[in-house]
Amino acid sequence: MPSVRRVTFSRNYTISLSRTCRCVCKYCAFATRKAHLYTPDEVLARLDEAERRRAKELLILTGEQPEVNAEVRARLAEYGHEDFVSYVIWVCERALERGILPHTNLGALDERDLARLREVTASQGLMLESISERLMETVHAGSPSKHPAVRMATIEAAGELRIPFTTGILVGIGETVEERIASLEAIARAHERYGHIQEVIIQNFVPHPRYYGQEVADIAAEAAARRWGAENGAGRAATAPLPDWAEEITLDDMRLLVRECRRLMPDVGIQIPPNLSDWWVDLVEEGATDLGGLSANGDHISPEHAFPSPNEVRKRLRPRGYALSERLCAYPQYLDPDWMAQGVLDVVKLKYWSFIPRGSSGRRREEQLDPDLAPRAIEKGRAGEPLTEDELTALFAETRPEVIEDMRRAADELRAELAGDVATFVVNRNINFTNVCVVGCAFCGFGQGRRSPDAYHLTPDDFQQRVAEAVEFGATELCMQGGIHPDYKLEDYGRWLRLAKEVAPQLHLHAYSPMEVHYMCERSGRSPESVFEYLRECGLGSTPGTAAEVLDDGVRQRISPNKLPVARWVEIIEACHRVGLRSTSTVMFGHIEEPRDLARHMRIVRELQERTGGITEFVPLSFIPYQTLLGRTHGVEELPVAENLKHTAAFRLALGRTVRNLQASWVKMGLDAATEALRWGVNDLGGTLMEENISRMAGSRHGVRLTPEQLIEAARRAGRTPAQRTTLYEIIETY
Repeated sequence: MPSVRRVTFSRNYTISLSRTCRCVCKYCAFATRKAHLYTPDEVLARLDEAERRRAKELLILTGEQPEVNAEVRARLAEYGHEDFVSYVIWVCERALERGILPHTNLGALDERDLARLREVTASQGLMLESISERLMETVHAGSPSKHPAVRMATIEAAGELRIPFTTGILVGIGETVEERIASLEAIARAHERYGHIQEVIIQNFVPHPRYYGQEVADIAAEAAARRWGAENGAGRAATAPLPDWAEEITLDDMRLLVRECRRLMPDVGIQIPPNLSDWWVDLVEEGATDLGGLSANGDHISPEHAFPSPNEVRKRLRPRGYALSERLCAYPQYLDPDWMAQGVLDVVKLKYWSFIPRGSSGRRREEQLDPDLAPRAIEKGRAGEPLTEDELTALFAETRPEVIEDMRRAADELRAELAGDVATFVVNRNINFTNVCVVGCAFCGFGQGRRSPDAYHLTPDDFQQRVAEAVEFGATELCMQGGIHPDYKLEDYGRWLRLAKEVAPQLHLHAYSPMEVHYMCERSGRSPESVFEYLRECGLGSTPGTAAEVLDDGVRQRISPNKLPVARWVEIIEACHRVGLRSTSTVMFGHIEEPRDLARHMRIVRELQERTGGITEFVPLSFIPYQTLLGRTHGVEELPVAENLKHTAAFRLALGRTVRNLQASWVKMGLDAATEALRWGVNDLGGTLMEENISRMAGSRHGVRLTPEQLIEAARRAGRTPAQRTTLYEIIETY
């Protein structure tokens, strides 16, 4: 499977506020010369529907300058508006009150109107369509605002005003290949000057009938309902005959334009409408990045051509290694006061804070921290002293390169003091015996319902065959975890341990997260200590301290409300240590948590270790967003390597001398980054794994198996002495 890459879409709702238009473009069936304008009551009813459908974006489509029609002007005056833009502003304000972000596409506008709209929109748009003036004599005859100079003036004025902007080209309306590329070049020049083009739409012309007084919104909604309710996208509309002035567009034509757009504007999104052809998947593989608004109330420009549902799109993308994720109408880099009016940004921060790129103080709260806190924390951490919550928060929030480098050096010095220059690894195998799970964590791509086509459950023979393969590979450890299967009882978990010991009594069995142990307690009525005693009799050697995620109940409620609470996680790990078993400890970071949440997590882990001394290692696990609900719907991007490394150093300083071993998870961050992490406080490269389903099914791009030779080479590249260890960190062989 290729490396996972994201394809985005916006969960929008469309209002065609007015279809009255001064233009008479030959290819358009949306516009009408008659008076068309939604009443305020109609607008409010549609906004209420948008809210019920959980839309994040309100797409406002209109004809060009509808107030040229006297009746439209009279209605606007009746509604209390001096012009059409004033009415649009009123609609946008009502949308913002409902927490829906407006994106307007009103046609060619002057700088004054763009500025007025900027106060109430998250983004705006205008299709260039074509840079060819020649089309003014053909398809654009009688449409003065379609002149390329007029369109480019609007696009450039938006750049001057720092408005996140969407534009694009319409192909197949009589232009040449050279003119198509010239159109992209014109857009690229504007973007080079202003940096405001967030995406370019490459849209193939599709002919459709005239609607003669019909309401396009109703046609679009009916077509969407048919398609979204059908299996495998059935119900697609037949294409009308191609007019004489148009030309058929091929997949190769579109591929060329995607490549040229990527070449000219490598930092800009490329949108392909997925309802106008079946080739959109091929264009994603060519470099297209976005599918626009997969609106449940349809495409009002081509209303008979319904968008595929997000579920249908996801099914088609996943086998090719792509993940479908929501975005806002404004792309992440524009969710900033420099690009967005404060009133609009306030809505983003209140409702869609997780879409704001991670910064020094997190994305939901903006804390003002003393700039001297982090340097003081680094010195205390270097000495192994416990850090306060504020000091830890400052470390996780730090962005100054020179301070982060000091953090790295301090973490590396502490690593050298505790673990020397040896970089360890364990030869192990993961076995995830079932992915059937009833918990439903938003961050997980592994757990499946019992009837899911992706659900699996190993047979005893399959399980024992995998154990035998681990022995043949030279493994000393078997790591066993699974989903929370609704039919499992305590004895089922004991059976997996006994099956493993039948094949390989010499293997150390590192098994069952605190969530699984909690479930065993509930099903059996036993205490955690009693459950651990039973599991140890069955062959358990130690417990993975997973299911920790972030040890803050507020975070846990948002990402996994059915997971065990913090106090129960701590209780189960303490019980493990009380009966004489050791555990690891983990954190899952890089999703919706704040620096202060991580600070609380680390204080809990350190204080637990100070009480029991039973934690063998700490394993930071960066969040893999691609095939997870949390990643799909919250706009969470994979944490950059630099941020991952900074957090790694902070984890080492937070633990001080209480936990000797800090592990880098190569399956999460990649082997190159894990190797670099050996300079940031890490002394262990983890295991060979052989099989890894939890990260893989979330969309990890870094494989599921490494050989000892690869880990040995990684340690040597970092200037360390490689050593194979046991689960409990006894050295087996030094290389």
